[in-house]
Amino acid sequence: MIAFNVPDRQFGADALNQKRIADFTYIWTAEGWLYGAVVIDLFSRRVVGWSMSDTMTAQLVTDALVMEIWRRGKPDALLHHSDQGSQYTSKQFQRLMVNNGAICSMSRSRNV
Repeated sequence: MIAFNVPDRQFGADALNQKRIADFTYIWTAEGWLYGAVVIDLFSRRVVGWSMSDTMTAQLVTDALVMEIWRRGKPDALLHHSDQGSQYTSKQFQRLMVNNGAICSMSRSRNV
């Protein structure tokens, strides 16, 4: 079992396509800010979905989730963990999760 340790909690997976974590970040480039979102499978520790954009919107994280589903298929049961950012709590993102059988898990406030 591979585990990803977070203060007061432990995330782990016994096989592929059970649990995923997602987050996004930004970097300054010569053309302005670039935002990148990733989805990582906790068992393999591989990036299974990603997207980039010049805006930090729900579409950024939704595109990463769409790539994850396209690459790995619709899961039987999948726990998808992220923070409580507005992008991840948006109707657009949550609808895609429900329509594809993913269970939403989010960090408590003030936890990273």
